[in-house]
Amino acid sequence: MTHMTAAARSIVPATLALGITLALAIPVSAQVSVEVSPLRVELQAGPGSTTTQPVTLTNHGKEAVRLRATLTDWDLTRDGTPQFEGSEVGGRYSATSWLRIAPPEQLIEPGASATVRFSARVPDAVEPGGYRTGILFEFESASGALVSPKRELAFRSRIATLIYIDTGAAPVMTELVDVRVQPTAAGVDIVATVKNSGRRTVRTKGTLVLYDAAGGIAREATVPDVPLLPESEREVAVPVASTSSGQPPSAPLAPGLYRAELKLDLGLAALIVGETPVRITPR
Repeated sequence: MTHMTAAARSIVPATLALGITLALAIPVSAQVSVEVSPLRVELQAGPGSTTTQPVTLTNHGKEAVRLRATLTDWDLTRDGTPQFEGSEVGGRYSATSWLRIAPPEQLIEPGASATVRFSARVPDAVEPGGYRTGILFEFESASGALVSPKRELAFRSRIATLIYIDTGAAPVMTELVDVRVQPTAAGVDIVATVKNSGRRTVRTKGTLVLYDAAGGIAREATVPDVPLLPESEREVAVPVASTSSGQPPSAPLAPGLYRAELKLDLGLAALIVGETPVRITPR
């Protein structure tokens, strides 16, 4: 039996204030502060392969925290927000039935860490594609009841580790559908609508350059590295008007007409190029 390997594990080390981790979370005491690492796991796999991976949870709060871990299906909205409630259960690209987790419940003392391990076995007859599942971690203060007739209501905050499993060389079938300008409080975003007609998950890469009327470069930005799920369409926003991506705030753009040129790497042999005019008006 072969084993799958973690091709790229993205670890987000910052401590997360769980009351604002997800839009669906219910705020709790500020003393409940747990770091979950990694928040994303990407695995390359093959039919019949198996692996076991750890997820570490560290309690940075001042009181003990009760933890429950469950497997969950999930999806992404058009703007890339993970959705758990209402997502299709056991759908075509679900890997939830492939996983087991242990332990499902435990207590984490202040300043201590705990480990939840998941074991995954890919079915022997799986088609090449990009499959996904997640581990949903739910927390509450140890002063609350862990076991309750309505367990879903006992836990006050939650966060998920998202797991992607690529099972083979499915062809890339991506395209740029549209490029448009979206006004924001800070200026404007250039929003690319991208479509994935294939069976594998693709991550977006690329650059955006804003040219002024004389052809000079007014702004440069990096396209966010985000997932484009199989057989899906989503919007990727790139802020360009008020700041340079990843840089300190820049001076506001002068009013006038600009041209935004977007170069996208969507996993194809060549870059996809799109452009749109951008008009900056006086504030």
